[in-house]
Amino acid sequence: MADAQRNVVILDKIDRVYEMGEEPLYALKQLHLEIEDGDYVAIMGTSGSGKSTLMNLIGCLDRPTNGTYILNQNDVFNLGDDELASIRNSTIGFVFQQFNLLPSMTAFENVMLPLVYAGVPKEQRKIRAEFALNQVGLGQRIHHRPNQLSGGQQQRVSIARAIVNKPRILLADEPTGALDSHTAEEILTLFDDLVTQGITVILVTHDGEVANRASRIVRMKDGEIVSDSRIREINRAGV
Repeated sequence: MADAQRNVVILDKIDRVYEMGEEPLYALKQLHLEIEDGDYVAIMGTSGSGKSTLMNLIGCLDRPTNGTYILNQNDVFNLGDDELASIRNSTIGFVFQQFNLLPSMTAFENVMLPLVYAGVPKEQRKIRAEFALNQVGLGQRIHHRPNQLSGGQQQRVSIARAIVNKPRILLADEPTGALDSHTAEEILTLFDDLVTQGITVILVTHDGEVANRASRIVRMKDGEIVSDSRIREINRAGV
């Protein structure tokens, strides 16, 4: 059991139910999960196991049907859409398999977008976006558009965009799924570095090798957690 004072995510008795004709479909059933600040968690499961639904709930992209969700000390279950969007933008960064970069914008402009939404002044946006791109090793490519970058470089841009707001949590959905093995290794090494800096990393993957890079593996089946194993302790920033 994690130290409750360190928990950045607490999900308790979570149901996510979809109405499908006469029979309700339980995507998640009475799920309980706690994640410590600064942890590195891989969520695994086959298609239909509920892992993507869980990711969407943690990321405040969806709402549970029943249960309690405490995110970074905030009870988010009954928050309005604007409040959820504000917490999502300030607390969580997202990394997707297909990068989701805007093709007409440079890497620099793509990374600045979350700061625009957060109302950060222009000069601060420039400083923070450049810093984030340097963090992921793309300081020399900031003015390139996505079609001028390799897949691995595009994923680095998406990671820079995800961390530019200094989130507590980084959610990564199959982040290496579109990459070759060498490039995937580079991205996973970058995640290792982010964890040592104190960012909580939660990734969804079906790849056992990717999951084994985490410090903890949560396995799901039919909307339930069937195992939750800590592989190793990690060196958190400041510890």
